[in-house]
Amino acid sequence: MSKSTKLFLIIAGILIFFGFASFFFFYVIIHSISQQDSDVVIGSGDKIAIIELKGIIIVSDEVVRQFKKYREDRSIKGILFRVDSPGGGVVASQEIYEEVKKTRIAEKPVIVSMGSVAASGGYYVSCPASKIIANPGTLTGSIGVISQFMRYDSLLGKIGVEVNTIKSGKFKDAGNPFRSMTLDDRTYFQKLMDDVHQQFILAVEHERKLTRDSIASFADGRVFTGEQALKIGLVDTLGTYEDAINITAKLAGIRGKPAIVKERKRVLTLFDWILGKIKIGDFIGLKEDILNQPILQYRMVHGF
Repeated sequence: MSKSTKLFLIIAGILIFFGFASFFFFYVIIHSISQQDSDVVIGSGDKIAIIELKGIIIVSDEVVRQFKKYREDRSIKGILFRVDSPGGGVVASQEIYEEVKKTRIAEKPVIVSMGSVAASGGYYVSCPASKIIANPGTLTGSIGVISQFMRYDSLLGKIGVEVNTIKSGKFKDAGNPFRSMTLDDRTYFQKLMDDVHQQFILAVEHERKLTRDSIASFADGRVFTGEQALKIGLVDTLGTYEDAINITAKLAGIRGKPAIVKERKRVLTLFDWILGKIKIGDFIGLKEDILNQPILQYRMVHGF
């Protein structure tokens, strides 16, 4: 066998090895992404499930999926919904709201335990629960709607770049970041805001059994502590996460200590480790979190 043939075979072997290694590497990554979280059961009594909503509400899929799963599971006697969110997209919040409501109507109690923040959309999704529990220092409320638009026209003007827009329909490019907003644009968007705001108020009025006038007195976007929220009827009682577990068990008719059912988070993959233990889902969703924010938001805006 000539030296050139041996060299060719060695190179081919190396390429085949790296080909299989790469295939295996990406198979492990894709397989780990597609895996569903499994349930972990702690305790041996009758079961209550815990569903968590943390951070900005961008999509509703995961929370809705868990509500459907536990609502249809006859072994689950009640659901503790842990909410720690400043809110987010209007539609995503409304979809979660509907699932909470369906579960309560199905006579499976849903107890909301509020964390540090359960404001705006975080409060909206809490409204239809069987009972709402907040810590004294929880920030909640913020009943309002917000929409923010970036503007690039001043920056582009400094570097000599212009954007030409061709449209049909007066409001087709309303909110265009390449021009200033007209008075008609502002009036148009304000009507949208007012309509969605009224949807929020109507939900609170219906679920919390409050009068429209009483809600109007504080539905201006302001936040309240848990203690303040209790006084105006936005929450039912004050208590900790552990208190909420006990209340959920009681409303579910469970005697003794309940078993806790919660979805297990998947383990970090090799790719996660390479990225500094960043979760694949978070990495892939970074673009959406930054660029694809919902236009209409039930969200508390803070300065950091």
